[in-house]
Amino acid sequence: MTGSARQIGRNARDGIYNVVYTKEAAVRLAGHLYYPGCLSLARKQTSATALASWERPADMPVRSPGRRWKPWEDRALLAHDDAASAAAELGRSAASCSVRLWRLKTGKARRPEDGPADT
Repeated sequence: MTGSARQIGRNARDGIYNVVYTKEAAVRLAGHLYYPGCLSLARKQTSATALASWERPADMPVRSPGRRWKPWEDRALLAHDDAASAAAELGRSAASCSVRLWRLKTGKARRPEDGPADT
């Protein structure tokens, strides 16, 4: 409905799901849920009405959605064990590869063999 993809996962502290919408997606979702005359709590309707007037500032760029890491990319990165050399092969920046490699090595990201098998 909003055109936004979400990565579903529980937070580390409580194990609950926190769903966050911001900017244009939040305006669209609030307009869909809190239309004029709908049955809602007054404070929620007030917030939705205030949100409806939000517009992106002229100096705020629209960020393209990030590229998710695929299992084969993780495997290639781990095989290289060097962010700079893997960057060219993967078509990513050395900084992106460096952070991902650190996350894989420290357990902050699931290693490809630990996750579901896909290409």
